[in-house]
Amino acid sequence: MLIEEITMTEFEAGLVRTRTVLIPFGSVEEHGSHLPLSTDTLEAYEVCKKAAQQIPLFVAPPVHYGNCRSTACHPGTISISTTTLKSLMRDIVRSLRAQGMRNFIALSGHAGGAHGMALQEAGEELIAEFSDISVAVVTELDLARQEGRGLIETPGDSHAGEIETSRILHSHPHLVKGSAPAETPCFPAGLLVRDKRRFWPGGVWGDPGKASADKGARLEELVVRKLVELVRLVEGHDYDR
Repeated sequence: MLIEEITMTEFEAGLVRTRTVLIPFGSVEEHGSHLPLSTDTLEAYEVCKKAAQQIPLFVAPPVHYGNCRSTACHPGTISISTTTLKSLMRDIVRSLRAQGMRNFIALSGHAGGAHGMALQEAGEELIAEFSDISVAVVTELDLARQEGRGLIETPGDSHAGEIETSRILHSHPHLVKGSAPAETPCFPAGLLVRDKRRFWPGGVWGDPGKASADKGARLEELVVRKLVELVRLVEGHDYDR
């Protein structure tokens, strides 16, 4: 059930079937010269929608903004602070809980370290605040890497490379503008730099040239399966643990 599309009557009826909601978190962030700025959001939302076709689930409207540090200097990236991100997560969950939800899964399409930590911290604060909820926080790219080990040819593939290009070639092929050269960022170890684009000019971490729509379809299927498994685990969670 996509919350943005259903009526209040349908929402109320849906609570009889499930108290679980998926909350997709994405970003507006450069993804090379070939992928859309909304890549992270598109991937997370697509997987949530597919999971909801398999088992009863609510899917919240995606949060389109995230905390983006390494790509902050690249054209098109719009970053929010980790403080704002945590507040969004907490407020969304509190409101959905007041509406009757009890199981919350934050699925992040953006794999930034500070971004993921902010969502985890918000989740920890929420389970300390409410004893009657379960919260899971998972990064979509991590699931794709783990489940797609036999498909992915590029060692260390991460951002706008083989995995993400394959995913968008499958789900939104009209938004892919060709390809881009393979690249790995070369940030100085331990040194914080102002001009991050200087050390990562193309904004790609991996090899888009190894991407295909078929790989994207298979990776998406694997991620959806893993997400459904996570939902069942969360729904069986004992609140007293």
